[in-house]
Amino acid sequence: MYLKELRINNFRNCREAVLDFSPNVNCFIGLNGAGKTNLLDAIYYLSFCKSYFGGVENQNILHEENFFSILGNYRREEDLSETCHCILERGKLKQFKLNKKEYSRLSDHIGRYPLVMVSPYDRDLINDGSEQRRRYIDSVISQFDRMYLGDLIAYNKALAQRNALLKRFVGEGYFDRNMLEIWDMRMEEPAVRIFHRRKDFSQNFSPVFQKYYEIISGGKERVDIIYESQLENISFLDLMRQNIEKDRALRYSSSGIHKDDLSFKIDGCPVKYYASQGQQKSFVVAIKLAQFDYIRDKTFVKPILLLDDLFDKLDEERATQLIRLAGGDYFGQVFISDTQYDRIQKLFEDYNSDHRIFEVANGVIRSNQLGEKE
Repeated sequence: MYLKELRINNFRNCREAVLDFSPNVNCFIGLNGAGKTNLLDAIYYLSFCKSYFGGVENQNILHEENFFSILGNYRREEDLSETCHCILERGKLKQFKLNKKEYSRLSDHIGRYPLVMVSPYDRDLINDGSEQRRRYIDSVISQFDRMYLGDLIAYNKALAQRNALLKRFVGEGYFDRNMLEIWDMRMEEPAVRIFHRRKDFSQNFSPVFQKYYEIISGGKERVDIIYESQLENISFLDLMRQNIEKDRALRYSSSGIHKDDLSFKIDGCPVKYYASQGQQKSFVVAIKLAQFDYIRDKTFVKPILLLDDLFDKLDEERATQLIRLAGGDYFGQVFISDTQYDRIQKLFEDYNSDHRIFEVANGVIRSNQLGEKE
């Protein structure tokens, strides 16, 4: 499966573009702020129905325009193609269509075009709070497990009701344990299933991550990812009962699977405090490449791989190792952005692979299908 053609109108700083891609490696080259990341984000949008960077949807519309449109033509086999189309008009609901048929629920689209994006912002996985890491786990598992996504939705709805009840008790001057336990029981089944899926994910994911980190770093450091959950040694209902007085004082639910986390280690120490910028970059790149393997093994489809600002803070040795992986047959379609044309061209001279280069300036894209600078 690969993206054959991308059509963009008024998305971010790109007014109009029609791009024809290689099924192997595609490179966007341009200065910082030229619009390279916006092109990757448009591709991401077609897989996840939203921007990689979050924010207000209308901010993705080109300034002073009334809408944006992203259309992708995908090839699953030589003679089988699909069209995915997203339109957002100011003041209206977003439309998402597959082969001209609109989805009634955007969640039905998630997982149809598996995709992994590597971005400089991924260091937030290391430096931000646990919510960022839980969101990452959920985004990976949800691409191939619709029941998991349904359990997340059910759990979070019940959690919101429980938190609202805790606040209401304070406002109305009373407390009812039995009412809270009704929501605890509604949360229990999805919570336990989510816990077991996250644990299974971690156990299968960590060895693959370690393999990729060793490839990128040359085996210079020992790394690990550890799943941490309050449900490891206690049942869900016992956990909620144990913390009920704390929840009453705080006015929100202080325990549950919404407090799970991933612990990142390098040579036994926290990555956040003991890893260099280069090591942190290698760490998150290895996480994303392991994600590629995990999704491929679950779906039997090679996800599209987006590598944004790939060489930022990666030394030449680590960058070379990574491009060797990207240019080989192991991955499917790969998109790379970088600021230096000569660096990209030299790397592909050393590691011959079918590729296409696009030069980006102020949201305007110029294609050279042979990958040769004019």
